[in-house]
Amino acid sequence: MKSAMHPALTAPRVTAQPAQPGPHRHPAGLLTPSEHQLLLLLAEGLPLDSIARRLDTSSRTLRRRIRVLCDRIGVRTPLQAAVWAARRGLI
Repeated sequence: MKSAMHPALTAPRVTAQPAQPGPHRHPAGLLTPSEHQLLLLLAEGLPLDSIARRLDTSSRTLRRRIRVLCDRIGVRTPLQAAVWAARRGLI
């Protein structure tokens, strides 16, 4: 026979809330100013090594930043990220 747990002893369900815009968040609530800058550079169609030089970072770090940005906004490629931003009027 199954024993039911008392409702007061079970943990309440917590749902994730979207991030609130803060002083270092983009107005869209998702992007930091540096992520927004990265989207602008991606939208220009520059080669990644040129973007890395402009941002004064290594190509490896830039690829990691792009991957993180794409994961955050739910796309797979830098081109899709630029299109995502354009459709939302961010670039």
